[in-house]
Amino acid sequence: MKKELSKTETKKQILWFFKNIKEKKPKEVKKIKRIAMSYNLPLKNLRKKFCKKCFMPYKNPKIRIKNKKKIIVCENCGSVSRWRLN
Repeated sequence: MKKELSKTETKKQILWFFKNIKEKKPKEVKKIKRIAMSYNLPLKNLRKKFCKKCFMPYKNPKIRIKNKKKIIVCENCGSVSRWRLN
C-alpha cells in the first residue's frame, strides 16, 4: 500500500521539484503535474516553466513580447505559448 501524503507535504515536494527543473525529463514533469492535479493543487506560475505540448522544460526558449503578450516558442516541438502580461 502506498503512503498518502498531506497537501502541504505534496506542495513542498512540487516546489522542490521545480527548483531544478532544467535537468528533468518530460516524463517526470508529466508525473508531477498529474500529482498536483490529483491533490487539486494549482501550479500557478510554475506551469510557465515547461511546454504544455511536449512537457519539456524550457532551457533556452525564443521569447517575444508583443501587444501586452509574452510569446514563448518551444525549442523542442515548436509550439507557441502566449501569456498575458499584467
